[in-house]
Amino acid sequence: MKYLLLIYNCDRPEPGDPQFEDALARVNAFADECRRRGAWVAGDPLTNDDAATTVAVREGRTLITDGPFVETREHLGGYYVLDCRDLDEALELAALCPMAGQGTIEVRPLAKLPGLDHSPV
Repeated sequence: MKYLLLIYNCDRPEPGDPQFEDALARVNAFADECRRRGAWVAGDPLTNDDAATTVAVREGRTLITDGPFVETREHLGGYYVLDCRDLDEALELAALCPMAGQGTIEVRPLAKLPGLDHSPV
C-alpha cells in the first residue's frame, strides 16, 4: 500500500550552511534505506510558503492568491511517497526520517478510488 509522508515544521539548512552536508547525508541515507526495502516511490522538498500560489474556483470564477490558502503554524516542507507492506512499516520508516527529530511526519495512506485513472501517460 502506498503512503504519503508529509513533513511539517522542519527548518532545513541551505547549501553553504555548515550543517547542510550533514543534513543532506542523513536524508540521502533515509532514501537509501527506503530503496533497500523496496518502498521508495518519490520524495521532494518544497520551496518556502512565499513561493506558493493557491487556486480555487467559486461560482465559475478562478481565484488565484499568493501564498498558502490558510494561515497556520504548521509549515509543510516536503513529502515522501512510499510503497510499504503495511501501516507498521510506514510508521517505522517515518520514525527513521531525519526530519522527525525536529518536526512532525504525518503518515497517510493513499486512497484507491474505483475508476480513477492517474496512470502515467
